[in-house]
Amino acid sequence: MTAPHDPSTGRIDVTAWIGAYPFRDIAHPDPEVLVRVLAREGFSGAWVGHLPGAFHRDPVPSNRALYAALAPHRRILHPAPIVRPDWPRWEEMLRTAVNEGAPAVRAYPMQWGYGPGHPAMTELALACGEAGVALHLTVRFEDLRQRHHLDGAGDLSAAHVRPIARAAGSRAHVVVAGASRELIEEVHWGLTPEEQARVWYDWHWIWGPPEEHFAHLVRTIGAARLAWSSWWPLRLSQQSQALVELLPADVAVLPVPDGEGGPFAHGGGIGGTRTY
Repeated sequence: MTAPHDPSTGRIDVTAWIGAYPFRDIAHPDPEVLVRVLAREGFSGAWVGHLPGAFHRDPVPSNRALYAALAPHRRILHPAPIVRPDWPRWEEMLRTAVNEGAPAVRAYPMQWGYGPGHPAMTELALACGEAGVALHLTVRFEDLRQRHHLDGAGDLSAAHVRPIARAAGSRAHVVVAGASRELIEEVHWGLTPEEQARVWYDWHWIWGPPEEHFAHLVRTIGAARLAWSSWWPLRLSQQSQALVELLPADVAVLPVPDGEGGPFAHGGGIGGTRTY
């Protein structure tokens, strides 16, 4: 899979949305605002999903709205549409995404009621690998403590992610957004090294000081498995940068090994360069 931007230009935000959230009002879910947020936070672009579509049965209208809304901003905002692999003509959704220049497609197994090991997700992951786009999975949208009582979907589990990574094939790339340290470790250490290399995690939901979960993950699974994100408009966009700046001194000088750079940021890993 090729990066959706020139690696020399900066880091890519792999988790951002536009559109309304059905369970509470959110400020500024518009693409024009997201462009300004990305510039402020030092991102060269973003993989952008359509937030309402995650809660709709049919993803086609949501994808249509996403492509139209991002059209004036395609140099910066890259569409990450929804592909639902149990829906009629889902292969056409994927072909449309490729034709629209999408670097990734989003799937929401928990919102669709998929159990672990659902064969449709394996089929989708294989198809994404063949098409050269990443498969983006969202663990949760909000913390359980603030979740609306009508939001009945649970968190994505490691049991959902591992079968996808195992069966997806060497060309597949999977991005897991919103995972905790515990979930990341459960996925990562349950895979072979070859399978581990197919999965990246955005670190926006990981605890920093004083628990230092983020520093622990950098030391153990490595920076090359981690991807930048803003989580706009659901969370504070500064969170990822703050976690990097709060890394202990012994972690902040660790190099990113040669050949381990991810496809999402300027050389891969946390800092967008060989050291961070």
